[in-house]
Amino acid sequence: QVQLVESGGGLVQAGGSLRLSCAASGRTFSSYAMAWFRQAPGKEREFLAGITWSGARTKHSDSVKGRFTISRDNAKNTVYLQMNSLKPEDTAVYYCAARSDYSDFIRLSTIAYGYWGQGTQVTVSS
Repeated sequence: QVQLVESGGGLVQAGGSLRLSCAASGRTFSSYAMAWFRQAPGKEREFLAGITWSGARTKHSDSVKGRFTISRDNAKNTVYLQMNSLKPEDTAVYYCAARSDYSDFIRLSTIAYGYWGQGTQVTVSS
């Protein structure tokens, strides 16, 4: 099992940047594929970015490609989401998720991930 705790959210002006962190407990973090999702009020949870267990492959959704970057540090049991050029429509609760997976395939669906953090609020003002 793994427990996930997100941090780094907050209030930022449009055009600004934030870096979200997701710290994982346990000694098997490197065996998990990781992903970031977000959920805005009244909307479904949306895949943003995923990274394989080794960090060798990443995938970003079209809505954030070129602005957000996912990365991980297995020595620190942490996955990151660097968010640049933030827009008001990026306002949402951001979640990290984990899936025990040694493949090189990045899954986009929420049901593929068995472990979730509590979420961190990101608010972008115009």
